[in-house]
Amino acid sequence: MKKNVILLLLLLAYLATAYTQTFVPLAENVNASFRGMSTVGKDIVWVSGSKGSVGYSKDQGKTWQWVNPQGYEQYDFRDIHAFSAKEAIIINAGSPVVVLRTTDGGQSWQKVYEDVRPEIFFDDIVFYGKNGYILADPIDGAFQLLKTTNKGKSWYDVSSHFILFADEGEAAFAASGSSMKMFKNKLYIGTGGKYSSFFSYNPKGLKIDKYDVPIWSGEPTTGIFAIDFYNERKGIVVGGNYMEDMNNKNNILLTYDGGKSWTKPTTPVNGYRSDVLYITQHIVLATGTSGTDISYDGGLNWKNISTLSFNTISKSSDNKNIYLTGSRGNIYKLILNYK
Repeated sequence: MKKNVILLLLLLAYLATAYTQTFVPLAENVNASFRGMSTVGKDIVWVSGSKGSVGYSKDQGKTWQWVNPQGYEQYDFRDIHAFSAKEAIIINAGSPVVVLRTTDGGQSWQKVYEDVRPEIFFDDIVFYGKNGYILADPIDGAFQLLKTTNKGKSWYDVSSHFILFADEGEAAFAASGSSMKMFKNKLYIGTGGKYSSFFSYNPKGLKIDKYDVPIWSGEPTTGIFAIDFYNERKGIVVGGNYMEDMNNKNNILLTYDGGKSWTKPTTPVNGYRSDVLYITQHIVLATGTSGTDISYDGGLNWKNISTLSFNTISKSSDNKNIYLTGSRGNIYKLILNYK
C-alpha cells in the first residue's frame, strides 16, 4: 500500500513538471479591449472587442486582418462565433444590442437582430452546429434567451418558452463569452451577482433544472464568470470577484454529475478567473486579469504559470494552438512544450 502511494506521488510530480509553457505575443497595444474570441480548424482565429473592433487571422495569429463594422465604432463586441475565415457572428453588450453577421470575411456586415430596450444586455453566444443561443441579463425576473436554427441568419426570442427565472440580484457576466456551454440536446448556463446558480436547459426534454453553486457570490461583482465541460457530466466553473482579482478564497468548483453538485479542487487557482477551458481531459487552463493557471489532472490541482492579464482563452481543433486575449489590446499564443 505504501509503495503504491509513493508511486502515485511520483507520478503526480512528474505530470506537474512534464510541460513547460511559453507565452508568445501575437498582437499588443491594439486600441481595444478584447473579450470575444473564436477559433476554426487548425489555423483560423477571430477576436472582437471594444471600440467596434473585430479581427481575424488565417495563419495562427502571425498576421491579422482588421474588419471593424462601419457605423459601430462605439460598440463593445463582447462575443464572437466564427464558422470559417469568411463567416462569423458578433454581438455587443449594452443597449441597443445588435447581432451582426458576415459571409465575406468582414468586408461587409449584415444586421440580423436588434433590441433597443434600455434594460437589454447581451452576455454571450454559443453554437452547436447550426443551432445557437444568445444569453442576456434578466428582465422582469427572467433571463432573456434568443435562438437560431440556421447558423445565425435569423433569431427568435424563446425567453417565454421555458422561463429561466432569476433570483433578485442574479445576472450573467459578459467577461469572456463563456457563460454557456452547449451540447446536442442541452444548454448549460452559469450565473452570478448576489446569487450564483447553474441552469441545465433541455428544450427537447421540456425541462429546466436550476442548481445552487457555492462559489464566491453575494455582490454584483462576484459569481460564475465562465464555465466549461469536457462532457455532459464533467465540468468546471470559475469566477470570484473581479474587483479583488488577487483573492482566491472560492473562485473555482468542479462537478462530475452535470452540475447537480459541486466540489472544491485540492489546490485552487491563484485569483479571480474570467475564463476556463479544457485543452484535453486532463489539461485545463484558467485565466483572468491577475494571471493564468494550468492543471494537469483535470482541475484538481492548479499551478500559476503567468501574471499577464487576460480575459479569454480559445484553442484550435487539434488542441495544439492556444490563444489568449486581454483588455490591453493584447493577443497571445500559449505553447505547451512536452519535455
